[in-house]
Amino acid sequence: MAVNPKYIGKKYPPSTYEVGREKVREYADAIGDMNPLCRSLEKARASKYGNIVAPPTFAVVYAKEPVGRMLLDPDLSLNLPMLVHGEQEFEFHNVVLAGDEITTEGEITEIYEKKGKDFVTCTTTSKNQRGELVCTGRWTFVVRG
Repeated sequence: MAVNPKYIGKKYPPSTYEVGREKVREYADAIGDMNPLCRSLEKARASKYGNIVAPPTFAVVYAKEPVGRMLLDPDLSLNLPMLVHGEQEFEFHNVVLAGDEITTEGEITEIYEKKGKDFVTCTTTSKNQRGELVCTGRWTFVVRG
């Protein structure tokens, strides 16, 4: 095993991302999300949310920083040319709106070997400016032999 399991539990400093209306619209365009709550301020303001709503998968935008820190962590010495993104899953807890400030922390929660490959999982926890949990993410990477 090339990745040392002693790093399970290692935490990465929080990063904060301010969700902007235009970024949400651009993201909605990129993924083909035609939901008017992601696009029309008028319709979003008339909704129960009162502002532009980020699509759930916008989590990749605000939660990626701690994952990037893990990937480039010199302690882990990940062989980046041999690394592939294995899995990614999110659990959504609260709606993210334009203007929210989302703070995300990351932690290595798994390191194991299977069939000659190393697996490393970073779990992210994202909260809004009110301290409400908005999203939990699990990002699993595979380092091929």
